[in-house]
Amino acid sequence: MSKDRNKHLDCVLKSHKIANEESLLEKHRTNRVGVRELLAAKYGSKMYNPFDSGSYAKNTAVNTKFDFDLIAPFKRDTHNTLKEMYEEVYQVLFDEYDKVATVRKQKVSIGIEFYPDEDGDVVNIDVVPGRELNPGQYEDDQKLNLYVYSRYGTISEGSERLRTNVKAQIENIRSNSEKGEARKVVRLLKVWKIENRKQVKSFFIELIVLKAFEKLSISGFTWEVLKSCLEFIRDKVETINLPDPGNGGNNVSDTLTANEKTNLSYDMKYMIDRIEGNSDNISHYFPVNTKFPCEEEDDKSKTYGGSPAVLTVPPTTRFG
Repeated sequence: MSKDRNKHLDCVLKSHKIANEESLLEKHRTNRVGVRELLAAKYGSKMYNPFDSGSYAKNTAVNTKFDFDLIAPFKRDTHNTLKEMYEEVYQVLFDEYDKVATVRKQKVSIGIEFYPDEDGDVVNIDVVPGRELNPGQYEDDQKLNLYVYSRYGTISEGSERLRTNVKAQIENIRSNSEKGEARKVVRLLKVWKIENRKQVKSFFIELIVLKAFEKLSISGFTWEVLKSCLEFIRDKVETINLPDPGNGGNNVSDTLTANEKTNLSYDMKYMIDRIEGNSDNISHYFPVNTKFPCEEEDDKSKTYGGSPAVLTVPPTTRFG
């Protein structure tokens, strides 16, 4: 019997809810407090209050792989260059956590991956140092400059020209309930990204999905909504401009190279073709988190036009 695609995707969303991992969430919260306190003790009045960003703050996280992103906003006169700021924060974090975690430099952040605890749980905290763009104005305009440690799509290594407003990015997807359907699609594409080991950045996924909802009249059950977004990415990814809601001068499309965009377009086409050709293939691209399986639905009237399917999928990846 062919799989009910809508029912399966709804189960995928339910099984990947971050709230299912409350114990691990609490461990992330505890470690985040420790990082905040370390930065506050080190820098005091030289920085503004660190705050959450990323998928947890935006309500787009999934539970098979997530981290907490912490923005560390520095005052303009604390460092001569963005590179100096970035390198100093890395050293502070390395000195504090080297014995209990892997501390590594990333594209614009510094990743702290704590070693597995007695439960085998791994906590990931990404710290993003930023410096206010205009002296003394951060609390009013929220504008930051970030340092690009390694090449970021078409943005060159060592660039000090990446300007953004992270709070505006968060508000962009959390601003109203109408974006709830877009957030569902973002979560599904993050499941696809994690389970199929794709490298496209989550922020890019978020913005192109929002653009699809802006440009198209999207309606229907879960598969129809998701398919509309996949088709939009397939057709537009190689040419689309995606302005950063925190700074219209940043084109987030530049975080992918031309080859990466072409590959992403092909991935969308191939995935659509395979799922449309055989609905059972949807489990390959969007697997249920078998740690939190959905209850079988016996009432056919509650399904989307078909009998419930048995959700047999491969095991998902543990937190990375």
